[in-house]
Amino acid sequence: MRFISHLDLMRLFHRALRRAGLPVAITKGFSPRVKMSIMKALKLGVESSAEEALFYMNEKLSPQEFMARLNTKLPDGIKMVSAIGDDLNA
Repeated sequence: MRFISHLDLMRLFHRALRRAGLPVAITKGFSPRVKMSIMKALKLGVESSAEEALFYMNEKLSPQEFMARLNTKLPDGIKMVSAIGDDLNA
């Protein structure tokens, strides 16, 4: 998986989120997209064991449920190891 580009990684997560049936937020505008962000784009060929990503949901979901549902749809070589929930509307 170290030879996957940043844009391909974004597509990979988009597909995994859709397949897992998670209630992801969609951007508004001409080209709607899943609201997510991977904090740091790695260079092609660079391997990492701890990257941060931000996923926006339309519904409340426990971090454990989110992680479990997403991990079942991720390919070999990519795995979520922790998730933290944050309610920004509180």
